[in-house]
Amino acid sequence: MRDHVSYRHPNLDGGSSLDRVLEILKQYWGYETYLPQQREAIACGVAGRDSLVVLPTGGGKSLCFQVPAMRLPGMAIVVSPLLSLMKDQVDALTENGIAAARIDSTQTPDERDDVLASIRRQELKIVYVSPERLMMNGFADFLKQHPISMIAIDEAHCVSMWGHDFRPEYRRLGQLKTTFPDTAIHAYTATATQHVRDDIVEQLHLVNPKVLVGSFDRPNLIYSVERRTEVLRQVREVLDRHKGESSIVYCIRRADVDDLVDQLRDVGYRVAGYHAGLLDRERKAAQNAFIRDEVDIIVATVAFGMGINKPNVRAVIHAGMPKSLEHYQQESGRAGRDGLDAECVLLYGGNDYGTWKYIIEQSESEQAVRIALQKLGDMSSYASGVICRHRALVEYFGQTLEADNCKACDVCFGDLELAEDALVVSQKILSCVFRLDQRFGADYTANILLGSKEQRILQAGHNDLSTYGLLSEFTKKRVRDWIEQLVGQGYLVKGGEYNVLSISERGWKALRGEETPRLLKPAERSRKHTVLEDSWEGVDRGLFDTLRVLRRKHATARNVPAYIVFGDACLRDMARRRPSSIEGFLEVSGVGQAKARQYGEEFVATIAEYCRTHALDRDIDPSVKPVPKPARCKKRTRATLDLSRQLAFGRFEKGESIIAVSDAIEKKPEVAIKYLLDYIAQEGLTTPEPWVDLGTFDRIADVAKIKGTARIMAILKEVSDVADYDQVKISIECLKNL
Repeated sequence: MRDHVSYRHPNLDGGSSLDRVLEILKQYWGYETYLPQQREAIACGVAGRDSLVVLPTGGGKSLCFQVPAMRLPGMAIVVSPLLSLMKDQVDALTENGIAAARIDSTQTPDERDDVLASIRRQELKIVYVSPERLMMNGFADFLKQHPISMIAIDEAHCVSMWGHDFRPEYRRLGQLKTTFPDTAIHAYTATATQHVRDDIVEQLHLVNPKVLVGSFDRPNLIYSVERRTEVLRQVREVLDRHKGESSIVYCIRRADVDDLVDQLRDVGYRVAGYHAGLLDRERKAAQNAFIRDEVDIIVATVAFGMGINKPNVRAVIHAGMPKSLEHYQQESGRAGRDGLDAECVLLYGGNDYGTWKYIIEQSESEQAVRIALQKLGDMSSYASGVICRHRALVEYFGQTLEADNCKACDVCFGDLELAEDALVVSQKILSCVFRLDQRFGADYTANILLGSKEQRILQAGHNDLSTYGLLSEFTKKRVRDWIEQLVGQGYLVKGGEYNVLSISERGWKALRGEETPRLLKPAERSRKHTVLEDSWEGVDRGLFDTLRVLRRKHATARNVPAYIVFGDACLRDMARRRPSSIEGFLEVSGVGQAKARQYGEEFVATIAEYCRTHALDRDIDPSVKPVPKPARCKKRTRATLDLSRQLAFGRFEKGESIIAVSDAIEKKPEVAIKYLLDYIAQEGLTTPEPWVDLGTFDRIADVAKIKGTARIMAILKEVSDVADYDQVKISIECLKNL
C-alpha cells in the first residue's frame, strides 16, 4: 500500500497567492470581493492550517473550502451530513465548471464505481461524502492512496453534544487526525456558541486551529414576534406579502403541519408538507418541489432544513416557538441567503414551552434534558422579550450589536408598545399567584384578576381574595398575555401536569420592587413591516421576471433547481446592469466564465429584446449614482429624450391619465407609469394631481413621515384601503421633491 499522500503548504501572509485565489473566485463563481472572514478562512485552507470557521447562513462558508480546494494540488474531501446538500453542492460546482462528485447511498453501484475510478485517475478536485461513508472500514485507506489537499467538515456543530443538532456519527470524525496526520482539517458551521466551538476543537483534535467567528447578525433579515391568535390568518398575512416567492413555515408537531397544509391548499396556495411521519419518497418529493419552485411554500417540522441551499427564500414563519435560539438562528437564517431582504416571523403561544418541555423530557437523557431546558428557557425569553431582536440574538452568541437601532425588527420599528405601570400590573399578577398558594394555572389566575363569577371561584371563596378583580378593566386576552410574558421573562414558572404557576426568585424581586418586568400591549394599529426596497434599487422588475422565466426553462431542461443556474441576487444584478455583450455579462455579480459560456448568449439576447421593447438604456454601471434631479426651473430639453418618452411627457404636461398616455405611446401601463415617475422627477412636481387625488396623497404623506419614503411596501400596507402600489410610488416621487 502506498503511503498517504498529502501536502504541507507555506503560510500565506503575502498577497500574491491570495491574489491568485481572487482570480479563481472570479473565474468560477463570478465574485470579485470577499465576504467578511472569507479571505482569512481561505488563507487557512491554502496554508494548510487547521481552522474552525463560524459564519452565519448566507455568509459564504462553502467558498471557504471550495476556493482553496481549487487553488491546491490534489483533491479535497468534504464531509456533509445530508444527501440533498451534497447533491446541490455538486450540481452547483459542476455548473461552474469544477470537477466535483459525491459518494452516497442513493447512487447505483455503477455510479459509485465511476466516482471511485475518477478518484484513482486524480480527475476530481472536490468529493463530498457522509461521515458514515468516510469512516467506513477500508474507505479511508482507499483515500490515503491518493493526494488529499484538505478535509472540510460542514455542519460541524453536529460534533458537539452542546450543539443543537448533535449526531453521534460525527463524533467518530475525531479519528481523522490519526488517519490523516499531515492533512489539515477545517470545520465549518453557521451556529455555535463558545461552548460548542470549544467542544468542536476538542472532539476533532484540531492542532493550533485558527478560529474565525463572523458576525452572527443578519442585517437583511427583518425579525418580528407575535402572540399566536389565529394561526392561519397570521401565516397568510405573511405569505401574501411574498406572493410567488419561496417561504418556509415551521410547526412543532406533525399534525400541525398536515392541518396547515390542507388549509393553505384549500384557499389556493402552492404548498407541500414535510415531516418525519411521511414516507421517504413523500418527503423527497416535497423537498424537490420546493427547491425547484414547483411549490412556493413548504410547511414542515424541524426535520426539514439543515443543508437546504435554496438562496431565494423570502420569508420564514415559525407557527410555533422553536426549542432553542440555535435552532431559531439556523431555521430563520434559511431566509435571505442571497443577501437580499427577507422576513422572519415568530408566532408563539403560551403552550409552546410546555409542549417542548414534554417532548424534551420524553426523548432526551438526563444530562441532555438539563441542557435542552436551559436553551428552551432562553428561547422563551426571546419570544416574550422587548429588546431589539437582532441585539438579543447576537448577544446570545457572545457578540454585541453596535447600532442603537437595527432598523429591521418589530421592536426597533416601534410595532410593540409597553404597558403603562408594568411594575404595578406585574405585582398584582404575582400577588394573585401567591394568594392562590401557587396551586393554580394561568387561566384560573386570570379569572380571579378579572373578577369572574364562575361557580368554582365562588365555591372556593376566591372572590374574597384581595386580588379578586384587580385587573377587571382589561380583557381576559390581555391579562392572559401578561401572565405568559411574565413566564417568558422568568418571573413566573409553570410546573407539573397542569402547568401550575409558581413565583420564581426573580418574581419575588419584582414583588419587592427590585426589578421591573416589561409588559407589552398590542399596538394601536397593526404595523406589519416587510422587506425594504433597497435591494431592488435600479432593478427593472419586469426584466427580472422575464429572466426568471428563462432561468426556469434552463433549470427544467438540466433537471436542477433554478438557483443552480442563477440566484435571485444575480438576476437582479442583470436586470440592474442590463448588459449588451458577453463582456458586460461577466461583470454581473455571480456570473463566472463557465456560466457565461453556457448561458450568456441567450440571456444577453433576452435582455436586449426587453430593453428594446421597453425603451430602456443598457450597460448601466450601478456604481455611478444618478445625476441629481434638476431644479423645477431648469428643465431638461426634450431633444435628449427618446420619442416615446417625449410623447408621454407632453401628454403628462396636459394632465392626461396613465391609461390615455399608455394608449397614445402604444406601450404597457407600467411603462407609462415609469415615464410618469421620470416626468415628476424632472419637473420637480410636489403634488401628484391629477394622477392621485390630494386626500389620498395627504394620507400617504402622513404614513411616509413615520415609515420613511424608501419603504414603499410598508407604506402600502397602511394605505391599501385607499391607494394601490402605483399611486404610492407616484406620491413618494412627489414627496422627494419637497
